[in-house]
Amino acid sequence: MAGINKVILVGNLGRDPEIRSLENGAMVAKFPLATSETYKNRNGERVETTEWHNVVMWRGLAEIAEKYLRKGSRVYIEGKIRTRSYDDKDGNKKYITEIEADNMLMLDGRGDRPDTGGIPSYEHPISSTTPPSAPLPNTPEPDDLPF
Repeated sequence: MAGINKVILVGNLGRDPEIRSLENGAMVAKFPLATSETYKNRNGERVETTEWHNVVMWRGLAEIAEKYLRKGSRVYIEGKIRTRSYDDKDGNKKYITEIEADNMLMLDGRGDRPDTGGIPSYEHPISSTTPPSAPLPNTPEPDDLPF
């Protein structure tokens, strides 16, 4: 029986996405995503814990991230956990765990974030299989943009 590798996160970007274009023309976006939960400890005090996740987006999702995501943006991410290794400058093996996003839903509503120029949130998730040239759901035509 095959295993399942599925992650669902709702959180806020810790910084603007880092965007790179690879030699083959594929675009990749990387950013840290903070998820927080609140609970009461034994003394009845409210405690908030934050986890940081390294998110990676490819192709069409990376293009959307470059255009619309900024530090503080609230997003819903579906993806897979990926662990990779590399050797640092001293030859020590290092491991990094990342969330490879397959789908994204921007949760900032129209006008919620003044620095986005009122970019609308999307009613449907955007997937990494969305071709870069495909129109985005609910996106006004260029002539209809307010800027």
